[in-house]
Amino acid sequence: MDKLIIKGGNRLKGTVTISGSKNASLPICIAAVLAPGASTISNVPQLRDITTTVKLLESLGAVIERNGSTLQIDAGPINTVEATYDLVKTMRASVLVLGPLLARFGRARVSLPGGCAIGARPIDQHLKGLKALGAEIRLEHGYVEAISKKPLKGARINFDISTVGGTEHLMMAAALAKGESVLENAAREPEIVDLADYLNRMGAKIEGAGTDTIRVLGVNELSPAAYEVMPDRIEAGTFMIAAAITGGDVRIQGMKLEHLDALCFKLQDAGVEITNKDGVVRVKGPKRPQAVNIRTRPYPGFPTDMQAQFMTLMCVADGASVISENIFENRFMHVSELQRFGADITIEGNSATVKGVRKLSGAPVMATDLRASASLVLAGLVADNTTEISRIYHLDRGYEHLEAKLTGLGASIERVQES
Repeated sequence: MDKLIIKGGNRLKGTVTISGSKNASLPICIAAVLAPGASTISNVPQLRDITTTVKLLESLGAVIERNGSTLQIDAGPINTVEATYDLVKTMRASVLVLGPLLARFGRARVSLPGGCAIGARPIDQHLKGLKALGAEIRLEHGYVEAISKKPLKGARINFDISTVGGTEHLMMAAALAKGESVLENAAREPEIVDLADYLNRMGAKIEGAGTDTIRVLGVNELSPAAYEVMPDRIEAGTFMIAAAITGGDVRIQGMKLEHLDALCFKLQDAGVEITNKDGVVRVKGPKRPQAVNIRTRPYPGFPTDMQAQFMTLMCVADGASVISENIFENRFMHVSELQRFGADITIEGNSATVKGVRKLSGAPVMATDLRASASLVLAGLVADNTTEISRIYHLDRGYEHLEAKLTGLGASIERVQES
């Protein structure tokens, strides 16, 4: 097992290029199941979750070739509709194969999902929507079995909560249903727009992605397509905070700033200078950030996937800030590790009060989930002395070549094998 060793105190400077979006790549690769034949998906990051997705699709019979950041997915040879526990347990997004398999083959059997331990993320909204489309659903022995003896039929689906995975799942299934489906209270994230654009490239008829009402007019069949995945807005946001927390001056290429409006407003309130010229975003950190309150919300609100990183910035801010987590109930697991750096954080319910300190001190810490891992790296960048971060396999699920990119900006960070 690997760990990261970081010697803090270096001011980050230079240029970094953002990889393709993990959260967009996963459903887009899975959507390739809907069309027999070979789709070509480019700008796919080289991450553990992508490797898991490839193994999952290959276990179904798909033939996949990888050339750098490009995947060719031939879904024609798919010969089974069962996704086993061994593959699904490590990545929650695996459950998204249920809808496409059901829509194309009339049945599917998929293990209940796993992933980061950041709170309950039930799939009841997914199953509610599939039932509305005409599927029979059974839960037994840790598996979801869906059967549709007739082609799926368009329906009006009103989500009880805004769910990214549920919106993606039902959008894919409805693409091959008979008639029109209307998804109400749909999630609005840019990754959903990216999936809709890919499905439309395949021949789907989807309107309204990016709003809370999505209309899907089902078609008889979809065709393979070539598509380039959007840049990863969470990776981009993490590098913005890396520049801010080190008082750095970093140019970020390949990101879409409009996907991070809520984060940008809060960073600017904290004293961070952000400019966007010719597609390159420049982030200049202050000598010391100012304390700012945040509340996580569904998009376009402040993203829960940036909460841990922003909390780390507030750990060294001037003043006290209150960070409220409104999406996942267990997403403060990084707090105890940040406290090992000397951070002053107290938790009450779903809110954390962070009193900024002038210095963090390097410490041995342990990653608990993907975004918590990133928060510990950020703390290590600004802390005195040396930080050792173990269990970094979480990082490898969501950040492509993170230590190499940070090293290119002047950080002292090294990956070593734990004894």
